[in-house]
Amino acid sequence: MARKAKSNRKRRRQFPDTRRGKVRPCQFCKENVDFIDWKDVSVLRKYMSDRAKIRSRRVTGVCPGHQRELATAIKNAREMALLPYVVQR
Repeated sequence: MARKAKSNRKRRRQFPDTRRGKVRPCQFCKENVDFIDWKDVSVLRKYMSDRAKIRSRRVTGVCPGHQRELATAIKNAREMALLPYVVQR
């Protein structure tokens, strides 16, 4: 007969996860950027992977509002052929 796995619920409450890193401020909030321009390709490339995917908010440290704006700017730049959709290897 198989044994039932123990729950870690009580243990998690006693010892909260202390491995969270420092909270970095959003780069756009720090510089008081009102509008992310889709024509500024050098800035947009910093937020894309080497395979031309948009990096997640968790990786870049951008706040939710600016991440939405950033994704829209990258998509507009792709439409205007300033940025690639996919990089072939």
